[in-house]
Amino acid sequence: MKILEGKTALVTGASKGIGRAIALKYAEEGANVAFTYLSSVEKGQALEEELKAFGVQAKGYRSDASDYTAAEELVASVISDFGGLNVLVNNAGITKDNLIMRMTEEMWDDVINVNLKSCFNTVKAVARTFMKQKVGSIINITSVVGVKGNAGQANYAASKAGIIGLTKSVALELGSRNVRCNAVAPGFIETEMTEVLDPKTVQSWRDAIPMKRGGQPDEVANCCVFLASDMSSYISGQVIHVDGALLT
Repeated sequence: MKILEGKTALVTGASKGIGRAIALKYAEEGANVAFTYLSSVEKGQALEEELKAFGVQAKGYRSDASDYTAAEELVASVISDFGGLNVLVNNAGITKDNLIMRMTEEMWDDVINVNLKSCFNTVKAVARTFMKQKVGSIINITSVVGVKGNAGQANYAASKAGIIGLTKSVALELGSRNVRCNAVAPGFIETEMTEVLDPKTVQSWRDAIPMKRGGQPDEVANCCVFLASDMSSYISGQVIHVDGALLT
């Protein structure tokens, strides 16, 4: 039996990168997968077919998780279409980097809304269902930047630090109903975004990591499989670093 067989998961921001890897790994492990995308319509449609090839139910939704009403409607649609929901993965996120002196109010607001407010929206939307069924796993994707900060990323760091505070609070609030909430903090993960960067810059980042390499999206996804599964049934309120010992 596959580790996630019989479970239904919702993964936000899954058209590429880490979110895509999580959705694929969940389907491979037997979960039915609902996922969201926003701008990458073609990639979203292609992912739906890839997921179905694993023999599971899969459906992509074009939805903006930073919109409170849209998030409520999304969760209601997923529960209706799939007949239930067991796992929520909040992965949707953007960056709008700049030094604080040059950062506009819009750059701040956009990143906070997409990265942090979206987590509140979806957690609020699933909470009643998870509490009623007395089981559920919420996994919020944060970042090592949310723990240590990063020059030029005050908005991103603040949003990811906020996710950690939200995660711990939700774990305390919903724990008595057997609902778990954890955060995963990736370090330097090599995705489509890093492929376009200067190779020397990328190598300097690798050299700063004790394991001397960047992580792969699948390595983050494997951690999310564990947290979604019954193997992690007594783990809640934690921040698990997937960073090659970067912050050790």
